[in-house]
Amino acid sequence: MVIIILQYLVAPEMKLPAALIQKELDLFEVKFNEAVQSQAPLLDRIMRYVVKRKGKQLRPMFVLLSAKLCGEINDSTYRAASLVEILHTATLVHDDVVDDSLERRGFFSTYALWKTKASVLIGDYLLAKGLLLSLENQDYPLLHILSDAVKKISEGELLQLEKARNLNLKEEIYYDIIKGKTASLLASACAAGAWSAGQDKALTEKMRQFGELTGMAFQIKDDLFDYASEDVGKPTGNDIKEKKLTLPLIYTLNHCDAVTRRKIIYIVKNNSQDKKKVSWVLEQVTATGGIRYATSQMNHFKEQALSLLHTFPASDVRKGLEDMVLFVTDRKY
Repeated sequence: MVIIILQYLVAPEMKLPAALIQKELDLFEVKFNEAVQSQAPLLDRIMRYVVKRKGKQLRPMFVLLSAKLCGEINDSTYRAASLVEILHTATLVHDDVVDDSLERRGFFSTYALWKTKASVLIGDYLLAKGLLLSLENQDYPLLHILSDAVKKISEGELLQLEKARNLNLKEEIYYDIIKGKTASLLASACAAGAWSAGQDKALTEKMRQFGELTGMAFQIKDDLFDYASEDVGKPTGNDIKEKKLTLPLIYTLNHCDAVTRRKIIYIVKNNSQDKKKVSWVLEQVTATGGIRYATSQMNHFKEQALSLLHTFPASDVRKGLEDMVLFVTDRKY
């Protein structure tokens, strides 16, 4: 874990964004910690555990940089960044319960330590704290932007649950799923940052689209990790073991011969815990061109995001957001 953190800190693409908003990130940390505090001893103890194990904070960084691109960072921006991180954390806590996951970012998950009931309540508590943070400060437009994201996340997860049962997923449906469950929150982060800085509807929508395109690329990159031979901090074949339909697998199922297709479907449905058979599926995905195709689609979304970003005047902040997009697609974990 220490090695991974060091790799992240020295990653060239991350230096500029961090330098541009370091003071703002430090202040955000203070405000976020204040926002999630609780007077209940057990709740406060669990929250301190959750907060200490927050991830790379990409979404708050997108909020702050989007605000800086469209105007000036202000108190509303910090509340938007806190709300985004609160909602993201809530969805992760609930995801660990849904996925029966005992690990999160290299540590025991909340679910592993405090089990189902406490984890569900923690997720609910975070959602309530996020709502109150906005309502108490009358940030109604920001609350609308982020509430829409929560709705889309749930719809995306449910659509994936529905469609994954028969392993007959069209590529268009896959994009609908990841647009909801992954891209919507990043889109809302960029939109919330833009709105907080200038209340400009046109700029807010442009940044929402930028965030959505970046989020699409982010999820496809996540899909590709399942097929990586290098150590990326995620077990190879994990998505197949969990019977999740990712873009490389969808492409393979739609382009391989009928015999191979039936065999892959049988393995995913009935032998997803058999390492040897899962390894064979991974080999078929590579041989059919699934990885190559998914990479090209990821790069397509990346280029669309960068093109949209380039409609803004050149600046250090725009360059910082460009570097964030590149980090999303070039990251090794």
